[in-house]
Amino acid sequence: MTARHAGAALAVAGTVLSLAGAALYVLPGPGLPVLATGLAALVTGLLVFTGKRHGSGREPRSSRLRNSR
Repeated sequence: MTARHAGAALAVAGTVLSLAGAALYVLPGPGLPVLATGLAALVTGLLVFTGKRHGSGREPRSSRLRNSR
């Protein structure tokens, strides 16, 4: 499983947990811990999904600026 797939799965799970936590927050139940866990999983999944891919063939910006002088 690649990092992008893991990030997408974590973001989907975080979305489901966030929605369940919001519903439990309105209804009687332990909504706040579930909502906080869901939001944390959602943000982490999005960061992993959109993170920089290694080996993309591009060098860092500082290296490009140094080589252009």
